[in-house]
Amino acid sequence: MDFGIKNRLSRIFSPKTGRTVMLAVDHGYFQGPTTGLRDMENIIPLIPHADCLFVTRGTLRNSIDPRTDTAFCLRVSGGPSILGELSNEDITTSMEEALRLNASGVGMSIFVGAKNEDRTISNLGRLINEAQRYGMPVLAITAVGKEMGRDARYIGLACRIAAEMGAQFVKTYYCDDFHKVAEGCPVPIVIAGGKKLPEMEALQMTENAIKAGASGVDMGRNIFQSDSPAGMIKAVRAIVHRGTSAAEAFDMYQKSRKAPVAEVADARMEKV
Repeated sequence: MDFGIKNRLSRIFSPKTGRTVMLAVDHGYFQGPTTGLRDMENIIPLIPHADCLFVTRGTLRNSIDPRTDTAFCLRVSGGPSILGELSNEDITTSMEEALRLNASGVGMSIFVGAKNEDRTISNLGRLINEAQRYGMPVLAITAVGKEMGRDARYIGLACRIAAEMGAQFVKTYYCDDFHKVAEGCPVPIVIAGGKKLPEMEALQMTENAIKAGASGVDMGRNIFQSDSPAGMIKAVRAIVHRGTSAAEAFDMYQKSRKAPVAEVADARMEKV
């Protein structure tokens, strides 16, 4: 792995722990104005608490302060909306654009077992070929269609294919026997938060995933749709980087809900 890729990955994954808390705010590229992301101003206080923001170029240009210290990974795939065939994605953003925007990584979805499986995996290969020339890490997102199961056998298959294609890290869903997925994937895995869960369930999922071999999370709705988004991302961060239990992290979250005044994030806060 060359210097540029290693350097960019060190901005996404904390050099102190080797783990990451990514904040996913790319949902609008196919869902439109999602609850919690209708006004991107609500996201600004959360950014300093993330190691990396997973974002589209439109949101980055229009809503994110270019002076932020937080790394970001740029979604470069898209095409269909929730009204169409989601597996019909293509690459929508050039590598030159990613470099202009100073991305620390780029990411796209693959749809293993879905209608357009072959095209999305081929697109991943082409993206990796181009990214390699510029020292840009690629995140492969193992998207799951409605008809797909989320067991260790299927998710393990999708993650291994992504790694074999050359992705430097993979985003997937947590499942039972997740340790088998991690053992079969030679690159770091971050888990998707998925649909909104009760806070304790989301924190327990995070703890279970880290213990089973995940290198972090790329969580969106379980943070920005929480009734205390700042408290929730801090609780997730404590589990990922400090090994805090889900129960202890939930207590942190509960205390943040009871605070009389909403806390304003300090951009100079210590990351770990």
